[in-house]
Amino acid sequence: MLKIENLFLKKGSFVLHKLSFEVEKNSYFVILGKTGSGKTMLLEALAGIQKIEGKIYFKGKDITDVPPEKRNFGFVYQDFILFPNMNVEKNIKYSSRYKKIENKKILFDDLVNFLQIKEILKREIKYLSGGEKQRVAIARAIYSRPKILLLDEPLSAVDPTFRNSIMKSLKDIIKRYDITIIHVTHNFREASFLADKVAVMLDGKIMQIGDTFEVLNEPKNLEVAKFLGFRNIFPASFLGFEQKDKYFTVDPYKIKFNTDNKEGVYSFTCTIENIMGISDHFKIFVKVGGELFFCKVHESIFDISKLHEGENANIYIDKKDVTFI
Repeated sequence: MLKIENLFLKKGSFVLHKLSFEVEKNSYFVILGKTGSGKTMLLEALAGIQKIEGKIYFKGKDITDVPPEKRNFGFVYQDFILFPNMNVEKNIKYSSRYKKIENKKILFDDLVNFLQIKEILKREIKYLSGGEKQRVAIARAIYSRPKILLLDEPLSAVDPTFRNSIMKSLKDIIKRYDITIIHVTHNFREASFLADKVAVMLDGKIMQIGDTFEVLNEPKNLEVAKFLGFRNIFPASFLGFEQKDKYFTVDPYKIKFNTDNKEGVYSFTCTIENIMGISDHFKIFVKVGGELFFCKVHESIFDISKLHEGENANIYIDKKDVTFI
């Protein structure tokens, strides 16, 4: 549906480096990256706000030079940018001033019920909470009947107690209003819950793109693994591999303490550096050949009294639990 080819954009010293990817119709596509990685700039490029090099195709048509108002994309900025001189209802209906909205009363009533904003329709913008502003901004964007909805950190101003319900609403928008969503965030939980596909963006580059579970659990390079918070990242030579630029990672919960010799595992003698009790589990740091491994052990699974700081122990890692980078 939306195809981006070699999108290049430079603003000051920051560059979007020839980005290429596709977004399928009626999908929820999340661009995940830390602050300053270029996510908002990319959304603005897709919306036509920023002049780019490269190509943007929508439904097979080249829209690279089509102005923003003719792309039929909705944009919700992080700070919502609602009109302060209009109440909630007038904000939502603003697009009807410059375009014809089909079945606008039915659409408006449905948006009000769907986003639960009936009680605030006559309220001035300055009296809205962050979550209310967010829902109004989304309602205004959908009311204009866009084909693609661009969301810039839409949950950053939302009270955590309402975040789950709003995420559910965002997910339901796609089928309810026949819209494709591109959502940028730095929040892994948002990406995990919402996305059909995820693109990890760092320093103006798309580092990895694919199905959500695959990207969040199987990083393809060292930068993505570190950004996603993976622990236990070590050179693959530690496991006997000769490639210099190859690394591996293992989930702290997958490292087992055992003295049994088993097939299909990597087994090491270690020294217990530190044991920390955390609610229902223990965090254990062990040193193996100069490398510090981080382990997590549920007290219901393993008798932690067998381990003592400063003493030696054995750990093993099932080969199927090792992810190579």
